[in-house]
Amino acid sequence: MDFMTIWPPKPGTLRRPAYRSLAEAVVAAVNAGLLSPGDRLPTHRQMAFDLGLSVQTVSRAYDELIRRGVVNGEVGRGSFIRRPQAEAATPFAPDRQFGGDIDLSLLKPVLEQAHLNAMRDVLAALSENFPTTAISSFRPSSALRAYQPAAERWLKRCGLPLERQSVLLTNGATAAMTVALMTVAQPGDLILAEALSHHTLKTLTRYLGMRVAGLATDEQGILPESLAAACARDPVKALYVMPSGLNPQAAMMGTRRRGELAEIARAHDIAIIENDAWGPLQPGRPAPVSALARERSFYFTSLTKCILPGLRIGFLVVPETRESAAASRHLVTNWMATPLMAEIAARWINDGTADDLLQRQRAALAERNALAERILHGLPFRASINGMHVWLPLEPPWRDAVLVEHARINGVAIAPGTTFALDGGERRPGVRICLGGESRENLERGLEVISRLLRSAPEPVLMAI
Repeated sequence: MDFMTIWPPKPGTLRRPAYRSLAEAVVAAVNAGLLSPGDRLPTHRQMAFDLGLSVQTVSRAYDELIRRGVVNGEVGRGSFIRRPQAEAATPFAPDRQFGGDIDLSLLKPVLEQAHLNAMRDVLAALSENFPTTAISSFRPSSALRAYQPAAERWLKRCGLPLERQSVLLTNGATAAMTVALMTVAQPGDLILAEALSHHTLKTLTRYLGMRVAGLATDEQGILPESLAAACARDPVKALYVMPSGLNPQAAMMGTRRRGELAEIARAHDIAIIENDAWGPLQPGRPAPVSALARERSFYFTSLTKCILPGLRIGFLVVPETRESAAASRHLVTNWMATPLMAEIAARWINDGTADDLLQRQRAALAERNALAERILHGLPFRASINGMHVWLPLEPPWRDAVLVEHARINGVAIAPGTTFALDGGERRPGVRICLGGESRENLERGLEVISRLLRSAPEPVLMAI
């Protein structure tokens, strides 16, 4: 085969439908090595002119390439050949891949004897007095109706009392996030988020056929001017935001910034999807962004992070006008939240157990953050007083992949920043170090390993082995 006939394609050589033939020509050029990761494709208008096609046809071809994961469309910059990525990369180290004994890669709350006692007590109580609807009802409305008041009570605790909104009970935050995305956007639509965002977002949007692009940030999170400029350049469906420390860089967004983002979303008529999985873990935080733009906000939280890892229950708040659409999408993806989890959550919320465990979590994380501050003193890390992780930006010669590998060799797992970087977003080398999943002693040892490594120059990995 004469590879020079593959790229660039000649006018009149594309088959019908032309958009698909153009997309296949790009794929063939990539496979033949004529296009490499990072190469920029011609603009839509230039490609249309060169091939005698309409701009709409070229746009459809590029959208198809984005859907296939071949091309990355960067807001305001153009379309670039993507570097092949590992499927469904995660920031944490699966047990089968990590041979060390200290895992600081997984974002988990602190687990104490009080949590085990609380679970034993509630299970014993359930054995004596268990609602039959929790095991016999097959309809979400029948099985979960009794738990709505407890959900609303917890949402008020999170700073979001319901006002002309509805709440769906879900099997945790990921299920809620999926329903929110499917409700506000369709394949090909653009979602904006922090340049370093939730590790699931880029994979989930790709599976749903949606586009995602990162926005510039500072110590508070998303810059309003970056959001406004992106909305002015391209049609945007939704803003995905984590304003209360949950984001990889541990940024806590102030009240004024939250209001500015809400106003920009309103001005451009885009939805807001707010991930508040930590819930009320951070005391004294500002009200959720969703409280400032209720008519367009999809807010979700859960008890998994702030109360107990195994308590897989979440709450998704949707505008009243989108209740039916969200409920339908929840039905086809999850059917309903597990009633047993909802029953335990409701009992704990109503009898004060949830609040007690929340206070214990705050105290434990405050102690661990103080430990991290002591050991990492002098290094430019970012954290929040009750947060579950610290973000450690890196300067040359360190890169996140190098530090992660050196830490692994020393028996410690941490999360590389590349896991959170959205395609097209700004790239800030760094690592996330989680504080809750290990014992205090293991956490101290792991932090000392990271501190020791960063206070010296990196050695070649083969020498470190």
